[in-house]
Amino acid sequence: MSQTLTSLLVHLVFSTKNREPLITPDVEPNLFAYIGGILRNNQSRLLDAGGDRDHVHLLISQSKNLALSNLLKEVKGDSSLWIKSQGREFRYFHWQDGYGAFSFGKSDLPALQKYVAAQKDHHKKQTFKEELIFMLEENGIEYDERYLWN
Repeated sequence: MSQTLTSLLVHLVFSTKNREPLITPDVEPNLFAYIGGILRNNQSRLLDAGGDRDHVHLLISQSKNLALSNLLKEVKGDSSLWIKSQGREFRYFHWQDGYGAFSFGKSDLPALQKYVAAQKDHHKKQTFKEELIFMLEENGIEYDERYLWN
């Protein structure tokens, strides 16, 4: 084959450092728009985004030219700098060090979009910690809980 063709769809989940509730309703839409711009600048696309005050869910189409770890370094680093510029209440904003990444197929996108859109209601019943552990176990990902919550 003379060209590289890919479909790299990833559901990303990561939290603010120490799960501080710093993603306010006022800043959230602009944060997701900014993250979408970072992804576009890195040959990737934001398909959908949602979350709650202490974490985000991003559904992305990842570039074939970048390792996921490098892409996330850009997304988290640049968006952290941007949010700090949005007001004094964000001056101590940081993302947690790690992230969860879960591959999915195109046929799964509508259900994931619905799930991401319902995050605020979802977290009235389940904490972020419970959600992440469920996602890790559902996907057969081994983890050490001591390092999940930095």
